[in-house]
Amino acid sequence: MASQVMASGNFMERLAARCSEIDSLLCVGLDPHQAQLAVEAGDEATHCARHAAAAKAFCLRIVEATKDVAACYKPNSAFFERYGAPGMQALEEVIAAVAATGALSLLDNKRGDISTTADAYAHASYDVLRADAVTLNAYMGWDAVKPFCTGEYASKGAFVLCKTSNPSSNDFQVLPVGAGEALFEATARRTAAWNDGEARGSLGLVVGATDVDALRRARAAAGDNTWILAPGIGAQGGNLEEAVKAACNAQGMGLLVPVSRGISKAADPAAAARELRDNINAAKAAVLGKAAEATTDLLPYQREFIEFCLGENVLRFGEFTLKSGRTSPYFFNAGLFASGMAMAKLGKYYAAALVNSGIEFDCLFGPAYKGIPLVTAVGIALVNDFGMDVGLAYNRKEKKDHGEGGVLVGCSLQGKKTVIVDDVITGGTAIREALGILEAAEAVCAGVVIALDRQERTGGATPETLGDCSAVQAVQRDTGANVVHIIGLEQLFGYLQRGDDEALLGRITAYRSTYGVTS
Repeated sequence: MASQVMASGNFMERLAARCSEIDSLLCVGLDPHQAQLAVEAGDEATHCARHAAAAKAFCLRIVEATKDVAACYKPNSAFFERYGAPGMQALEEVIAAVAATGALSLLDNKRGDISTTADAYAHASYDVLRADAVTLNAYMGWDAVKPFCTGEYASKGAFVLCKTSNPSSNDFQVLPVGAGEALFEATARRTAAWNDGEARGSLGLVVGATDVDALRRARAAAGDNTWILAPGIGAQGGNLEEAVKAACNAQGMGLLVPVSRGISKAADPAAAARELRDNINAAKAAVLGKAAEATTDLLPYQREFIEFCLGENVLRFGEFTLKSGRTSPYFFNAGLFASGMAMAKLGKYYAAALVNSGIEFDCLFGPAYKGIPLVTAVGIALVNDFGMDVGLAYNRKEKKDHGEGGVLVGCSLQGKKTVIVDDVITGGTAIREALGILEAAEAVCAGVVIALDRQERTGGATPETLGDCSAVQAVQRDTGANVVHIIGLEQLFGYLQRGDDEALLGRITAYRSTYGVTS
């Protein structure tokens, strides 16, 4: 049965099938340190051959002891390469033994070159050693990654170094780049983009379990569909429960926990591996249990959007004084979607919300100025993700009296069912102006889509100044427009219920109780 499950799909699909089949996210590291090898005595001329044989025997014992609970094995190429040709032969035989168990092999060789050199490394990894996947250093960009996961190797996989567990990783990996994100977050985001493109979902990330905050941020940047290899549990001091909580996706998958010395140095490696598998599953169950207990259902794109906003620093938690005088425990600044990649992902979430709403429409309209890039991003996402090619239009702030003239730019809206695309509705003034433009163009307003609905009453900070409904509800009441959102305060609250920051959840609860409205 296992061989049939593993026979089709790319590496990540086969990995998911294997994890589900044996109910395990455990990756067993095969690191035959020379100090751990039982080597027969002999002369210097046979040193490499004797040590290679001992390294092979060491690994085969671990494979045999753990084959029922290992989703994947990760042999470290360096511990075999040091013994020359005999070592590489031993590595090939270890990988063959892994394949015979039905598990997958992830060759930890951290290649990072380009062109014909990368082609040669890929050939050695896949055609000679027969590994299913590799680890890569993507410092040289897509050129260093492409040879390992496209073309004749499209069925293979690769984990890209992102935020590693060694102390000096901070020398480079946390350097700020772009709009307030660290280099490792940009790496995670770019890897996810490669997955959406030529890599076709065959790439994962290496993020050390010793830095839980980095795990959370990498998961937010990469989204739910990218697998994370999280080394550092056990000997390096990583906390298993926190790592699982930070890195597992909403389905309780997307995470591989590699452990080497914690198994190989145990008195009973089989028992140690089973205990690790059980502990991972218990931590996973706790995370999924919290999600199940939450009072608000979150659609996958909503959860991804929240984590995306956190990763972009668009959504922040703390104490923020609003224009109304209220002290809000969160702040949303859509102006920080400030890169091409960020706008591309933002468009996907808008498109998902719009399609999920069931609204029928022919065109999108973006009110100047913020609505112009938004409507463009959403239009592109509708084509790429849903095969929907709709008309796009926006307005000028100043009427043009020459050329084509007028206020509107883009497709004709006359008689067309049109959706207005905006970021938020604060007072409703901008939306009412947009509705006026649509009316003048003889368009039919099919609805409004926004990123965030704060779902709080209009007015000031004191009880006597509070309105009886939210700005969105007022727009719906006064104009009849159907307003949909990617997320509202309700979804944000549901997301926080799945976490462990009780203090923050308490502040959101209190704010919601004082100012919130029923959706």
